[in-house]
Amino acid sequence: MSSALLREAPPGADRATVAPGRRTRILAVPEARWAAASLVLFLVALPLYLAGAPAWAWGPLFAAVYASGGWEPGWAGLRALREKTLDVDLLMVVAALGAAAIGQVLDGALLIVIFATSGALEAIATARTADSVRGLLDLAPATAARLADDGTEETVPTGQLSVGDVILVRPGERVGADGRVLAGSGEVDQATITGEPLPVAKGPGDEVFAGTLNGTGALRVKVERDPSDSVIARIVAMVEEASGTKAPTQLFIEKVEQRYSIGMVAATVALFALPLLFGAALRPTLLRAMTFMIVASPCAVVLATMPPLLSAIANAGRHGVLVKSAVVMERLGQMDAVALDKTGTLTEGAPRLTDVRPLPASGLAEDEVLRLAAAAEHPSEHPLARAVVDAARARGLDIPPVEDFDSAPGTGVSAVVDGASVAIGSPARLLGGGRPHPASVVAAGLEDEGRTAVLVTVDGDPVGVLGIADRPRPDAAATVAALTALAGAAPLLVTGDNPRAAARLAEEVGITDVRAGLLPQDKVAAVQDLARAGRRVLVVGDGVNDAPALAAAHTGIAMGRAGSDLALETADAVILRDELATVPAVVRLSRRARRLVVQNLVIAAVFITGLVVWNLAGTLPLPLGVAGHEGSTVIVGLNGLRLLADGAWRRAGAGSGL
Repeated sequence: MSSALLREAPPGADRATVAPGRRTRILAVPEARWAAASLVLFLVALPLYLAGAPAWAWGPLFAAVYASGGWEPGWAGLRALREKTLDVDLLMVVAALGAAAIGQVLDGALLIVIFATSGALEAIATARTADSVRGLLDLAPATAARLADDGTEETVPTGQLSVGDVILVRPGERVGADGRVLAGSGEVDQATITGEPLPVAKGPGDEVFAGTLNGTGALRVKVERDPSDSVIARIVAMVEEASGTKAPTQLFIEKVEQRYSIGMVAATVALFALPLLFGAALRPTLLRAMTFMIVASPCAVVLATMPPLLSAIANAGRHGVLVKSAVVMERLGQMDAVALDKTGTLTEGAPRLTDVRPLPASGLAEDEVLRLAAAAEHPSEHPLARAVVDAARARGLDIPPVEDFDSAPGTGVSAVVDGASVAIGSPARLLGGGRPHPASVVAAGLEDEGRTAVLVTVDGDPVGVLGIADRPRPDAAATVAALTALAGAAPLLVTGDNPRAAARLAEEVGITDVRAGLLPQDKVAAVQDLARAGRRVLVVGDGVNDAPALAAAHTGIAMGRAGSDLALETADAVILRDELATVPAVVRLSRRARRLVVQNLVIAAVFITGLVVWNLAGTLPLPLGVAGHEGSTVIVGLNGLRLLADGAWRRAGAGSGL
């Protein structure tokens, strides 16, 4: 009974985001309709058969049972056979037809009904878990108000929007496409994308996402992504892509399944042919062989792996963790070392500008240094850049446009502002070696106070130093403690920040191993050192400067950054809600899924072994063999689907056993 759950993905999204009416109705699933038809026909035929009615009364009804319940898996099995793959579903249909051929019409029909019903249960569970992510697509409005160059407004389908179009989003309307605010201000509810509980103030230059709700104020938004490439569309595509992946355990099982199935068919033929050669009666011999084929079929074994992993993916998705594949979900629980970024990961990612220190030699005032810095930082996505820009806006400073913007991850940014080349970055890297510079003294003083020092240069000459402070996330210390318990060792802090600021944060959250002042390639080297020592490293970063380390890790998780291509494409998993505590929760969920896989394999092995021994050593009634085989398949499937429950996530978050 592997086909239904392996054909589709149970992607995940927050339950609150699912549009009304998206929940799959049972009879909307084709497998459920065919199973219901076979069950009804069976219930009509059964009393006629038991009452001794003539065969013409119950015979066509049982034939319809076989056809309605067995045609779909039978046809799928024949297609697989054409590709030289033996599908265990086909063996079940063959066994039912074999039972009918020797007069066991009722037993064969019972097999078909139970077989079809268990398949329908799997398909319904899979469809229900897929509803939530498909509901995300309903969040984007069907139409948008597109503005022409002359200011006229035209209502167009959102699918017809293209990059560069300008749309008008009125209060109470949903944003039609990913873009950036050109004019206007308002508060936008982004819970569907980022999980933020409160609306976020949006103004010129701020990014907005398709499907988010504009609460107050009209916004003019310039479309920056094609609707098919919006954040919502990419999340849906990635979660659906996860269904096409198979964990190594599943791939191994499927490889073994083919050889096992061939051996099982050979054993069935031998169990039928050999007794006949020694004079055994045809009917009981064929019945024993058909029963053996049923009870030895590895349906439950094949179904042991994917339901727990896919259910875990769906549950994590509902709670703001996008796990990209079954492979990733299996690997998350294998980690035994953790490397954490600082800014945007252990900290809130919303640092504040605390100091503006102009250098006397520059002749510039505080506001002028800040204005130049904010202009150069404005195109950047880094949290430190946002702190500078926000501080300039808070002072009411005019932020001029820039040219030739360039960003070097881990080093800084540069741009041409008012005809001058402005660079912002680490004092140690911008000043280089040589004699100590007065800016170094100012930067050292800020760093001694726990600030991150940022140097501002104009045409290569230092003009000022900015001090920026970030606060640890409220759950940072608890998360570090949880990851320490899960990995068996304290996490490693890898950051491009200065050693003093890094050490201060590490002390607050409980980390002892600190690597500071690192470039992106240095972070990769730190991860590779752990890997060479035989560790399976989980890297958690903000998805921008940490992209190389995320890619080099055994498993990489990006924090938030829903609009960042690097966060969505480089990492193996993305924390959409920006909640650090979900990292240990998803690791625990992965480990629980792995334990359920082992449980399922044990359950399947016990049932198959017990039924086969009973059939070979004694006389196992066909109906009991059918019930035992299909019952074990349903038990295994439902055991894996336990991880769909919200309680599974709550217990994972609490750190308790599931």
